[in-house]
Amino acid sequence: MFTVRRAALASTLLLTLALSACNSTDDSTSESSAQAAASTVAATNCPSGAPQASASPAWQFDGATGSIAVTAPTENTAPGVEVTTPFSVDETTVQTLQPADGAIVADTATVTVCYLGVNGRDGSVFDSSYERGEPAEFPLDGVVPGFQKAIAGQNVGATVAVAMTSADGYPAGNPQAGIEQGDTLVFVIQILGAQS
Repeated sequence: MFTVRRAALASTLLLTLALSACNSTDDSTSESSAQAAASTVAATNCPSGAPQASASPAWQFDGATGSIAVTAPTENTAPGVEVTTPFSVDETTVQTLQPADGAIVADTATVTVCYLGVNGRDGSVFDSSYERGEPAEFPLDGVVPGFQKAIAGQNVGATVAVAMTSADGYPAGNPQAGIEQGDTLVFVIQILGAQS
């Protein structure tokens, strides 16, 4: 029952991520034709092993309050985010954890990613494709602004982390995911593919 409930919550959150940007008035134009070609990498699943306890953080960041230490995923393990709570930021901040040399992701691309979402208020994981072992696919112009800011302009194959303000996430909160108004969210995202 827990697995079914968690899967339903994850599906709801993905839908919410996709629908949150529908109210956006951003009229972005498509990227150049050089970036219009599809780009993918070979990974077809998300590693679900526990994060490496002994791994050094790839990113340590002090927020307006609290701090985070982010461990990058490996071929067999999911990423980890340790939070000194409550963690909050005044400005959305993106950090490349593992660079790559794939195609540059357009801001309107449809991407395939593995991701982990953590609430800065209490350090809880509210969504994780790593736990499901399957990547998610969605258009970047259909997600919350902070998710788009984290991925657009990155290279396919890269792993990034983002600490996003409530305004770039869920300004009014998302009770189904345990997200309250004003919560800072942290995502670790592996960019597996992109298609413009």
